[in-house]
Amino acid sequence: MEALGKVRVLGLGNVLMGDDAVGPWVVEELQAHWEFPEGVSVLDVGTPGLDLTPYLADADTIVLVDSVKADAPPGSLRVYSGRELLARPPQPRVSPHDPGLTEALFLLDFGGAAPRDVTLVGVVPGRVAKGVGLSAEVRDAVGKAALEVVGRLARLGLAARRRVAPATTAPWWESAPGERIAPNLHA
Repeated sequence: MEALGKVRVLGLGNVLMGDDAVGPWVVEELQAHWEFPEGVSVLDVGTPGLDLTPYLADADTIVLVDSVKADAPPGSLRVYSGRELLARPPQPRVSPHDPGLTEALFLLDFGGAAPRDVTLVGVVPGRVAKGVGLSAEVRDAVGKAALEVVGRLARLGLAARRRVAPATTAPWWESAPGERIAPNLHA
């Protein structure tokens, strides 16, 4: 794994499960439209399960972006502090790819390597089922979630700059089968 900044924005989600891909989509949006100061890493980490631990370890600040279950319409944003996340007991993990966020945070706290500040920017999904592509409501929320991340970083004194010429957002999972390209893992 490449060296990570002390501030990390991590997109979580399965790009093959509809609206669960919102975390990776927000990372694509951020990378296409924003330049981040040195020390800030913006990464799509997929569905790491407990392998999330190395991405969280020894960070000052973590901003996670993921789909969240909440009593709200699809596409609604919900922001949770680390304290709120840790106040909920760990949920049963039904697969090795379940996020395991609470467990990873508890493990890192026990080992003395927990991040100082953790925030989850959540988007309420509309459809989580096999298939590529976001529902209209969640697609509309991607830009709002990206702005929430940028605003949160700015409040920490880490202002991102909007790119003059945005890159095109063409994630590997949305390309046609004949034109598949591997994701750029070293960007």
